[in-house]
Amino acid sequence: MAPTVILQPAGRSLCDEPLRIAVRGLAPEQPVTLRAALRDEKGALFRAHARYRADAAGLLDLERAPALGGSFAGLEPMGLLWAMQPDRPFWRLIKRDVQTPFVVELEVLDGHDPEPGTLLARAVHERHFLSPGVRRVPVREGRVRATLFLPPGKGPRHWASGNFSRS
Repeated sequence: MAPTVILQPAGRSLCDEPLRIAVRGLAPEQPVTLRAALRDEKGALFRAHARYRADAAGLLDLERAPALGGSFAGLEPMGLLWAMQPDRPFWRLIKRDVQTPFVVELEVLDGHDPEPGTLLARAVHERHFLSPGVRRVPVREGRVRATLFLPPGKGPRHWASGNFSRS
């Protein structure tokens, strides 16, 4: 069986939602390097990598397997996302348009060498900043400039309860 990247949730998630990353179909105890990359809206590249070892069944679950080195070390299930660094010095990852997602590319490579070997598996995941159906409304009133984000639907209903009579 060829190695496969398993992402939960699959395909897309909100930026503040945990992303579970696992790789199935590796050889028992196989050393691998995982790489993550994304480009910001100005085209700057951000990357992270970490070295891992699959378990005896050939499964690598980042919630259970500590990174053995790379951009970070230890048990960090989302380390490939938070440890991303820019290729350009002093560049920051800033989301300018919250209506478009960041597209994260994940790669699994064979081995731990400074230049890991063969590409074993690849996955793409979108990290969104707005839930589906959220409306973005610009607000302009005098010198005030703001943006109002409204959830889908009619919104919450406020019901008054209690005794409002005077004694």
